[in-house]
Amino acid sequence: MLTSTIPLTLIIGVPMPCERSRPDPLPVGFDSVWCATDLGEYRPCRYTYDYYPYESLPPLDSTECTGTFQRLGGVGETDPERLTQLGRLAENLAAKGLTLPRDFVTFQADAKSCYLLDEVSVTGCWTDISEPLPSPVEPGAFLVRFLRDQQDCVIWYLYLRPSGEAFVVHSHLDYAYEYEARRDGEETETNLDDPQEQRAAILWCAPSFEEFACRFWIENRLWQALNANDLSGLEPQMRDYLRHYTPPGFVPSAC
Repeated sequence: MLTSTIPLTLIIGVPMPCERSRPDPLPVGFDSVWCATDLGEYRPCRYTYDYYPYESLPPLDSTECTGTFQRLGGVGETDPERLTQLGRLAENLAAKGLTLPRDFVTFQADAKSCYLLDEVSVTGCWTDISEPLPSPVEPGAFLVRFLRDQQDCVIWYLYLRPSGEAFVVHSHLDYAYEYEARRDGEETETNLDDPQEQRAAILWCAPSFEEFACRFWIENRLWQALNANDLSGLEPQMRDYLRHYTPPGFVPSAC
């Protein structure tokens, strides 16, 4: 069994450059959609969350995707307990021919960063890492839940393929619950054996965990600043993100 003294490299394998792995086109036809709340007047939202076409989002600087999460303040000391938990997950995945992305392990094993998304979330999202869950649309691929809305309006997963591809998807379905219910003979509102239905329920949203975490962190910080009606403390890159949504002649009410 893996212990807290085992280095990260034995969980994630040989270190690799920044892992950007968006398949193009996606073999199973995932739609590319970002699920998030509003950005004030800059980007309205009909409900708690809304869907935004991925192509409509402000671009992120891919050169900042180094696996160190500097945009979020960097990482610090490894948490031995969390590293052990990730080691067990890695062992489970290894038996299926899969590996955890390096950036995911770095972030989730770090005592400083592991709950950063929970802390910044304005909709009460919280970290909840699952065991590997079979993809209902692609044999050999698996999902690992890592973040969920407090009311399960949306749940985010790593999507892992035997080829080594790893990206982030989201769904309104909690697949851990769905598979457990099926094992117990309970009926649910979805059919796990219907590939077309499941493809529609799984939406691609980021080419890597780090890019997902950065965009999630940026947008939730922006929401806080906008709702405080004070943008004065925003870094230039955060202002650039908002500027993407600013049409000519638009004068926001926020100071």
